[in-house]
Amino acid sequence: MPQYEGSASTIFYEQSGQGPDIVWVGGGGTVGRDWQRFQTPHFDASFRSTTFDNRGVGLTTCTAPMPWPVEAFGDDVAELAKGVCNGPAIFIGNSLGAAIIQQVLIDHPEVVRAAILMGSGAWSTGWGWDYQEAEIEFRKSGGRLDGLMAVTHYAAMLYPARVLGDRVLWPKIKALLMEWIDSGEGEDSVISQWEASLRFDQRAKLPQVRVPTHVIAFGEDIQAPPQDGEELARMVPGAEFHLLDGMGHASWYGHAHDEINAYLEKLARRYI
Repeated sequence: MPQYEGSASTIFYEQSGQGPDIVWVGGGGTVGRDWQRFQTPHFDASFRSTTFDNRGVGLTTCTAPMPWPVEAFGDDVAELAKGVCNGPAIFIGNSLGAAIIQQVLIDHPEVVRAAILMGSGAWSTGWGWDYQEAEIEFRKSGGRLDGLMAVTHYAAMLYPARVLGDRVLWPKIKALLMEWIDSGEGEDSVISQWEASLRFDQRAKLPQVRVPTHVIAFGEDIQAPPQDGEELARMVPGAEFHLLDGMGHASWYGHAHDEINAYLEKLARRYI
């Protein structure tokens, strides 16, 4: 089992493919192997992919007491990249994973060749803040979401209405989400990871970033509305904003992954 001993975390990671390095950074409740189902097979012929478990989920362990700020997550992935990649890598992440990459851009820019951020913003605000706070409060009071109740709850936040109403695609998405719910990673991550997602605010420091950055927003993303991505892109000097219509927060997972992968590859190839 490959592990990297960081200063605060023992990080479980895996690598596949060959070529320039891509580091995939998962969002709240996702483990590194989630990228291996729909993303890394597309890239393995031309890139070497590094996937890993963030602290709080999977096989990564951390000795630091909670709560863990986004800076700590950024330190973990920067240490991992320095240890297992051949120089600066292309970083791709979604949701909390994108926010973690943004922190790496601020604190450890030397490890990043280019950043591709999906479903993100510069801070947590509005309905998204209230949604996360409500979930955290629910878990701290002893609440738990399981089975079909959890699947239907999260599906509405992750996929567009046309996916939920697609009588062929929905059963496939439901099975993917049920597998995730049964793993327990979603429940385990709410307190350990969502606090970082709720409380981060990078607005003051993002204008200092000088690494090539792409911000991808999804047109039907409830958790990270497109205007959050537009704001983020405006704050990072030289960042390019991309809007993919008809997609939701998790369309990269089981919905429009083929289209998204082709888009990501086109951007990544600009930096090799």
